[in-house]
Amino acid sequence: MAEGLENVEGQFGRKRKVAERLEEHPEFEKRFEMILDIVDNAAGDVEKADEAERRVIEALRQLGNEVMQGWAVRQVQKKEEEWDKKPGMNRKTKKNSIGLPSSEKSK
Repeated sequence: MAEGLENVEGQFGRKRKVAERLEEHPEFEKRFEMILDIVDNAAGDVEKADEAERRVIEALRQLGNEVMQGWAVRQVQKKEEEWDKKPGMNRKTKKNSIGLPSSEKSK
């Protein structure tokens, strides 16, 4: 798994600070703060490892869902931008025509 992370870091050149990257994705900041609160036992209500583990797993599941939803939204936006750049392609207007009229009248 560490090898996969090294590849990701290599793709982006210099490794940026987490705070810097969170500025670009403020929607994830709250979730990361919740995870850090679990690690720090900020509320002081976790006494057993099982409870801490359960909370971390739930927080990571929610984070994963939010990450994938954000990723999907960005992919759709990218595709729409690509379509908008292509000449003659306009997907934002509704088609008005119902087809060509018949060349011969029905009997």
